[in-house]
Parts: sequence; structure tokens; C-alpha cells
Amino acid sequence: MGRAKQFDPEVAIVQAMDVFWRQGYASTTPQGLADALGIGKGSLYNAFGGKRQLYDLALQHYLEAQSAVLASWLEAPGPVKERLRSALTFLVETDLADPHQRGCLATNSAVEFGTADKEVASRVGNLFDYTEQAFASVIIEGQATGELRSDLDAGAVASMLLNTVTGLHALARVDHGDGRLQRVVGATVDLL
Repeated sequence: MGRAKQFDPEVAIVQAMDVFWRQGYASTTPQGLADALGIGKGSLYNAFGGKRQLYDLALQHYLEAQSAVLASWLEAPGPVKERLRSALTFLVETDLADPHQRGCLATNSAVEFGTADKEVASRVGNLFDYTEQAFASVIIEGQATGELRSDLDAGAVASMLLNTVTGLHALARVDHGDGRLQRVVGATVDLL
């Protein structure tokens, strides 16, 4: 009997995240995951329990990383409008630089699962809530310093920005870099 192949579970989660991100959950097979991770199907099941459990770990990894990225842009020093513009521009540039045009795994998951899977919907919804709250905090900060219009409802603007972000990610899946996404960012921030 041969020795079991050794692999790093953390690396495997990141690799699986990429597979789910490119293909979606439904189009990803356990054998395809095992092949992408360079392990046998038995090792996949032994280490993670199965496709769904590995998807949950990959999605969690993505959600945590996205929260950290957003916080790093919005909490950076500098004028509020420029932080917002920089954060949105970073998202657009990241999406457009992706040769697979994957968009956002959270947005893709929301579309693929909808309300059919309450656990996935809840986890993605938590990221959307976090994103909206982060935007609201920055909007309130900008209003307090006089950088942003004080007549705007910070919660409504935060919801608009969340919608803008998810829309940008969806457009990035089919956009070919003609400037549309950058125009959306510019118009959105200029309205504030």
C-alpha cells in the first residue's frame, strides 16, 4: 500500500477557492477539486469531509480576506472621498486584471445559491452587512469633517455603495475594460 500524499490544508483551501470562484459550486465536481488540489478523492474526503465542506471553508477564507481588504482601504489615512474612490477603483482594477473574469465570489455565490441555501445566503449577507456598515462609517466621518454632503442619509448612501460594488463585480465578469466601470466609480463618488 502506497503512502498517502502530504498536502497543506490551508493551501488546498485557497486552491479550492479558486476552482469554485472560476466554475461556481454546481459546476465543480469532487474529482475536479481533487485534480486541482493534486490529491486523491479519498484524501479530499478525509481532510475536508466533501465538496460542500470544502466550499464552506473556501468561502469563509474569501469573506475574511475581502473584509480585511475593504477595511484597509476605508481606514487608510487621507480624505474620505479619495479613500472611497481608491477602494472602488482597486476593486475595479482587480476585477479587470483577472484573466478569468471571476468577479466576486460572494456576489457569485449570492446569485448561484440565492435563498435556496440559507447558510450560504447568511454568510454572504454578513459580508454585505459588514461592507455597508464600513461604508456608512466612512460617510458619517466625511459628513462630520465637511468633506461629504451633510444632506445625504449615510445609511442610504452606504446601501447605494454596496449595490454599486456588487454591480461592479457583476459587470466585470463581462466587461472588457472600455472604461465603463471607471465611469461608474467616478460618477458614484462625485455624487457625494
